[in-house]
Amino acid sequence: MASLHWPSQLIIVRHGQSAGNVARDEATEAQSDRIALSVRDADVPLSELGREQAQALGHWFASEAEDHRPEVLLSSPYLRAFQTAQVFREAGGARADEPICFDERLREKEFGILDGLTTSGIRKLEAEQYEFRRMLGKFYHRPPGGESWCDVILRLRSVMDTISLHYAGRRVMIFTHQVVVLCLRYIIEGLDEAEILAIDRAGDVANCAISDYVYDPSHGRNGGLVLCRYNVTAPMEEEATPVTREPDAIAGARG
Repeated sequence: MASLHWPSQLIIVRHGQSAGNVARDEATEAQSDRIALSVRDADVPLSELGREQAQALGHWFASEAEDHRPEVLLSSPYLRAFQTAQVFREAGGARADEPICFDERLREKEFGILDGLTTSGIRKLEAEQYEFRRMLGKFYHRPPGGESWCDVILRLRSVMDTISLHYAGRRVMIFTHQVVVLCLRYIIEGLDEAEILAIDRAGDVANCAISDYVYDPSHGRNGGLVLCRYNVTAPMEEEATPVTREPDAIAGARG
């Protein structure tokens, strides 16, 4: 009966490289305080490379048997995540008629007054917040108008409840953002602050990388989800598509 409370498989994918990732690199190289973006973070699209990455991911799953492909597609409403899901589906990663369901709780961490600033920009223009973050740490620091990692975790706990309620026993794929990938690991694996930040320090989640959980009835007392692979970039490598591991364009996107 425990299996009724879990999907049979949960695949978590970070969106493909975005135009924001490219703009962040340009701002860093130019030593600018602000990232040159003319749209909201929610409206930042994929770059051409990001589309290639999503297509490679779709092709990789298309080569699998039908019973190994996702049967539920959930996406952050942010454009770069939704476009990743669209291209993935168009490339055969899931049934062509499989709906892509938005869940606003899967959106990127909100950065408030730090939105659009580079690291040097935060240090210069928001020195007080820079110091608060240094003292509190990225897990607990909440910029004015924004979120801490704990705030993201709170909304993701309800996402997991929804998945358990509506998609138990099914293969679920989530298209989302770097901090969300990490915070879902925190929840599913029962990690603590030190453990999840150590994973974060080890390296960025690659664009279109796969983190994959499967249900194991022998896990723990009542069965549960077990991590099979994390930050896997094999789909891109198989098609010789460049792998990118940039933090998201908005400063502090990793917290």
